[in-house]
Amino acid sequence: MTTQLTIEEIAEIAQVSRSTVSRVLNNHPSVRPAVRDRVRQVMQEHNYAPQAAARSLASSRTDTLGLLIPRSAADTFSDPFISTMTQSLTEACNSMGYFLMLATVTADMEPGFYTRILRGRHFDGIIMLSSDIDDPILPLLIKDRTPLVVIGSHPYFQSSLVSVDIENLEGAHQAVTHLIGLGHQRIAMIKGQMQMESAIARRDGYKRALLEAGIPIDPTLIVDGCYTQERSYQATRYLLDLPQSPTAVFAASDAMAIGALRAIQDAGLCVPDDVAVVGFDDLPTALYANPPLTTVHQPIAELGATAVKLLISQIKGQDAAAHVRLPTRLVIRGSCGALRQ
Repeated sequence: MTTQLTIEEIAEIAQVSRSTVSRVLNNHPSVRPAVRDRVRQVMQEHNYAPQAAARSLASSRTDTLGLLIPRSAADTFSDPFISTMTQSLTEACNSMGYFLMLATVTADMEPGFYTRILRGRHFDGIIMLSSDIDDPILPLLIKDRTPLVVIGSHPYFQSSLVSVDIENLEGAHQAVTHLIGLGHQRIAMIKGQMQMESAIARRDGYKRALLEAGIPIDPTLIVDGCYTQERSYQATRYLLDLPQSPTAVFAASDAMAIGALRAIQDAGLCVPDDVAVVGFDDLPTALYANPPLTTVHQPIAELGATAVKLLISQIKGQDAAAHVRLPTRLVIRGSCGALRQ
């Protein structure tokens, strides 16, 4: 792995003082144009990304943690799970004397963003929400040994990551087993994007529950909701139009479950009398859905607090647990029909 040059090494190559390099970094007017150009040429030739602290000749930490969300801002801020998790992380950082800086990255931004922001060490460490499996930023962070904690998991880099996650497969398995116990045989699943490890695990939990109960997997009952209410609404209308429509729906997020509830009601059907619905997340909106949503609770506040603690332990050079997995639990409300029995 290539190690980035220090300010002292840049100064030596450019045959100037360390303070001159610092003045160039800070665009100080006292540096002669020829000297400024020479220093900048050396930086460019050696792919030097100046650290934020170095620009002020300080070697102390920034006391800032970066929250990296590898998706568009539009998708991010319309996702209630992301906003709830961001609030949890912010509160955990504040309680431990750190600031949290949010960064969302689309594919076209990634190369420049990595060089300017991440390699520039504007943060003491990075918390990254579970990325697409093929996202290119994560391996770069691992290669540069950036203090990093992933909320979620990744199939390729488990041995290289410190991560905190929930029992996604077990939570989905419990939800679908519950529906089977209520007598449902045709149970549909509205899944998230299969580029994400959590979506894969929740789908696998759904399948395992069906197979354990001797119910064949019907591919027509597994539809894509992309973790949004809009796509889930459309997917649910498709399910309801099937020759044999489902009697129950398991949605892999609360946002998708809310979309399913609306689609079922717009079709003139009743939840749970005609179609039972179970979600995943237990966001605040679940309690106020109509009817209140049965859902898999994941401890978002504990996820955020654990991620912050693991990252700060890395920054301070302390040993941190490599992988933490938090349990889920099923919260039974009106949308599954169990409370009537």
